[in-house]
Amino acid sequence: MLISKEWLETYVEVNQPVNTLAERITRTGIEVEDIIDYTAEIKKLVVGHVDEIEKHPNADKLNICKVDVGEEEPVQIVCGAPNVDAGQTVIVARVGGRLPGGVKIKRAKLRGEVSEGMICSLQEIGISNQLTPKHFENGIFVFPEAVTPGTDALSALYLDDQVMEFDLTPNRADALSMIGTAYETAALYNEPVQLPKTESDEVSQSAQDELNVTIDNPENVPYYSARVVENVTIAPSPIWMQMRLIKAGIRPINNVVDISNYVLIEYGQPLHMFDKDCIGSSDIVVRQAQENETMTTLDGQERKLETGDIVISNGKEPIAIAGVMGGDFSEVTDQTTNVVIEGAIFDSASIRHTSRRLNLRSEASSRFEKGIATEFVDKAVDRACYLLQTYANGSVYQDRVTAGDLGEFVTPIDITVEKVNQTIGFDLAAEDIERLFVQLGFETTRNDHQLTVYVPSRRKDISIQEDLIEEVARIYGYDEIPVTLPVFENVTHGALTDRQAKTRTVKGLLEGAGLSQAITYSLVSKDRAQDFTLASHPTIDLLMPMSEAHATLRQSLLPHLIDAVAYNVARKNHDVRLYELGRVFFGNGEGELPTEVEYLSGILTGEFVENAWQGKKEAIDFFIAKGIVERIAEKLDLTFEYEATEIEGLHPGRTAMIYHEGETIGFVGELHPEVEQANDLKRTYVFELNYDKLMQISVGYINYEPIPRYPGITRDIALVVKRDVPASNIRRTIYEYGEDILQRAYVFDVYEGEHVAEDEKSIAIRLDYLDPENTLTDERVTAVHDKILAALQDEGATIR
Repeated sequence: MLISKEWLETYVEVNQPVNTLAERITRTGIEVEDIIDYTAEIKKLVVGHVDEIEKHPNADKLNICKVDVGEEEPVQIVCGAPNVDAGQTVIVARVGGRLPGGVKIKRAKLRGEVSEGMICSLQEIGISNQLTPKHFENGIFVFPEAVTPGTDALSALYLDDQVMEFDLTPNRADALSMIGTAYETAALYNEPVQLPKTESDEVSQSAQDELNVTIDNPENVPYYSARVVENVTIAPSPIWMQMRLIKAGIRPINNVVDISNYVLIEYGQPLHMFDKDCIGSSDIVVRQAQENETMTTLDGQERKLETGDIVISNGKEPIAIAGVMGGDFSEVTDQTTNVVIEGAIFDSASIRHTSRRLNLRSEASSRFEKGIATEFVDKAVDRACYLLQTYANGSVYQDRVTAGDLGEFVTPIDITVEKVNQTIGFDLAAEDIERLFVQLGFETTRNDHQLTVYVPSRRKDISIQEDLIEEVARIYGYDEIPVTLPVFENVTHGALTDRQAKTRTVKGLLEGAGLSQAITYSLVSKDRAQDFTLASHPTIDLLMPMSEAHATLRQSLLPHLIDAVAYNVARKNHDVRLYELGRVFFGNGEGELPTEVEYLSGILTGEFVENAWQGKKEAIDFFIAKGIVERIAEKLDLTFEYEATEIEGLHPGRTAMIYHEGETIGFVGELHPEVEQANDLKRTYVFELNYDKLMQISVGYINYEPIPRYPGITRDIALVVKRDVPASNIRRTIYEYGEDILQRAYVFDVYEGEHVAEDEKSIAIRLDYLDPENTLTDERVTAVHDKILAALQDEGATIR
């Protein structure tokens, strides 16, 4: 919304610079996004009168003008505008002046003739070409009335002004009008609001003898009214009206159309003016559109209507789409002499649906969508009648033709002084609070400490006590809210908690390994909610989901991570590594809140290492994903055990369950080939850990051990075992019999193939022995090593 300070001051006195006013308005909740200063960069711009004009002797398209600029002698100006002529009152930039864009006006010679200044168009003084009146679009601006030469041109054009651009939130529809903004400004400075004149000198005829209004759909059209003005004269509107419309972002057309737009901006009430003689009937019927009904709108396009659209008809066919756009055959033209002015209330949702479907967004539809003030509906129509009488020589008929009911103009809300002060922290007296509401234009009655506030319909954002309290805080000043320190019973030193520190460590590790953090939706489709879960839990479904794809709370982070990887791969980003730390939700039965558990999940696909300069590539595999999980355990000073398992949605031969001291922590594995194929993925590996369980494990302090002074001994063994025997079982047996000198046992080779039976495999394991207190003897190592070999053979292993 563009608010002209010059226009605003016709309703309320504002003795403040525009920057101060904008700052005050912003501090009370309406953000002033920008200030447009029409005086910026302009210097020595005056009104001139073209006394004489003659053709330039050396140029066909130039004219030599003698222009009176308020000095003793006229100045000579060479002008190439096609519409320049003698007797015109024009805008002149004097020598030494400046125009927007850094244009300097100098004395010059054009084709041998001296030019002392420049006759300007509106575009040259900063008005957009889209807002310039049509007849001045390709030429200089000509004042419609005589103005004394030498007068400051910006003042004569009502451009000695600054315009504030409001960035409004949807609840402040009242500030979509000049009068609504005037009430807001008046409240800030405790000034009265002077409303514009609306009373006309009516003729003896009555509009009720000319029109009949019927509403067939009162549920969508609570109120409709019309007034008649005859014998209007179509002409340009007065200069002050044209310039105010331009400053509001609306292009002037003619006096009748401009008055409709002017009242729209003034009151925030959209009006529509019909050519009375082209309506085709004395009946105006407001109804829903019929199936497959069509009409041609003002822009010349034929629109196909739907039953959800509200239309204004002449009893037979539509003449306007309510709140959106009028029809072409009933529009005001240069031949119009009699007009019907419409003022109405339309259902916000219907207007929003229609304007969006037809892609017809307008100043009128935006106001109907947000809700209009019922108190201004009839006043706006009356204001339009007054302006038509004054500036179009119209004859205003008596009475208005109405149907429906406007409803109440105010909403009473009871509130106590104690409630206001307790909520905000002020210590205001009842008289102070009452005065603030009166400043806002709210009629208020007081009975001791009880107030009844009658909120006008223009403030549809105020409906409960808390809204009134917010108004007190806004107008009294947010800066005046008392400052207090919080009361702490247990004061902390402000350091990171143990969980926060661990989380930062884990995130740093994952990001150092090349994984990027993802944040996905907590809602998934019903059929995917239990994918990759290790235990069965009831799901939590939304009562009114926005879509089927986001209808149920997730029980795993992996479904959306798979979607994220598929999205990237489909866009030629084949190497993707993501992790997410987020909550999953397990139902506890009807009527019970779900259990929320934080999970840490990751997904990897593509190349893990790609050194183009070395010609080396390393594809992500199971052991890279497992290695990342191992690094998490190492950083948290934990020990994980792994056991082959099968989980639906994962590869049956490349999936392992993760345990810590016998308790299930999560899993790591490759996606099932069918899942990969369904998402157009190559081999993709995932892991998912119960992060809450990891954080609950207390690891104490890290104890460092000195470097051993005595040498260790390494021995390798090769075993032949059944293929289905996990290597972890073998390592567990080795540690069990390794006594206190076995430091580490790790698998460095697994072989299946020639020279080994089909149902067997060969596993090579390296054993490191060390005694930190004494030098190991070969006898002691051999004794322990033989025990280990005997135990392995007892379990079915063959020593190679």
